[in-house]
Amino acid sequence: QVQLVETGGGVAQTGGSLRLTCVASESSRMITNMNWYRQAPYKQRELVATITRGGTTTYADAVKGRFTISRDNAKNTVYLQMDSLKPEDTAVYYCRVFNGAFYWGQGTQVTVSA
Repeated sequence: QVQLVETGGGVAQTGGSLRLTCVASESSRMITNMNWYRQAPYKQRELVATITRGGTTTYADAVKGRFTISRDNAKNTVYLQMDSLKPEDTAVYYCRVFNGAFYWGQGTQVTVSA
């Protein structure tokens, strides 16, 4: 069973930056993909970014060029660097991994003010 601890959420102004961190209780080398999702008020939860075991990344169109996902397998950690933030980025952000089953973090609130 994988436990995920997320930190780094908070409040930023339009154009600002935040960095989210998700630490897994088991080695990231045993995990294939690691993902960041988000859920805004009145919207479905959406996939924001994915990183594979080998470091290949994909992004939702809405965040391309602004967000960067990365991982440090030695520290069992995945990051989401968020730059050029917009009010529409406001949401609860969730880390997800797969290790025989899907595991979710508790979520961290990101609020971007105009």
